[in-house]
Amino acid sequence: MPKQYLDLLGVPIAAHSLRTFAGMAEVGTIVVVCGDAWRALFEEQYALLSAPKPALAWAAPGAERQDSVASGLAAVPAGTEVVAVHDSARPLVAAADVRACLADAAASGAAVLAVPVKPTIKEVGDDGRVVRTLVRARLWEAQTPQCVRPALLRAGFAHVAALGLEVTDDVSVVEALGEPVVVTHGSYTNIKVGTTGGGARVRDWGRGLAPPAPRGR
Repeated sequence: MPKQYLDLLGVPIAAHSLRTFAGMAEVGTIVVVCGDAWRALFEEQYALLSAPKPALAWAAPGAERQDSVASGLAAVPAGTEVVAVHDSARPLVAAADVRACLADAAASGAAVLAVPVKPTIKEVGDDGRVVRTLVRARLWEAQTPQCVRPALLRAGFAHVAALGLEVTDDVSVVEALGEPVVVTHGSYTNIKVGTTGGGARVRDWGRGLAPPAPRGR
């Protein structure tokens, strides 16, 4: 079973993100990228949400992450100002951080939620020897959501597709265009399940979280 569908505090991991985004007045539509076999899970959780709530749309996953995101982007309604691409394996994302990232993207075109790196990072050569120690003050760990204006994201995907490039996160396609990406300071609790010790930390932190605020328009 994919990790985002495992149980966390009584509901599937992916349901926590669904609840958070659905509780935000800024969100008009949630596009779920998943296989047909998992739609019922999201439909069940969506039915439990209080009204008013955003519309729910579907997109099929692709072979690679960038293919899945491009598929989801195609399902975004016309007139959408900013798209927030989120990994549902990050169930503890805070609505305040999402709002900050959305605002930065609306102002600049693209923004990524991130936190300063704490460990010392070494660049290592093929021979296993240290090449250099990177300046930690300039290193940030990218998280999600990553927020981009739809037209810019589409242009980025078309660009990397034309060049045959593979990217590991969404704002990388914006970087490939030579366009700026703003870093929005996130929270260290926004960890990804599947990382070392991530599941245990998510459970510990999740027990102390309050439920999302009621949605308002």
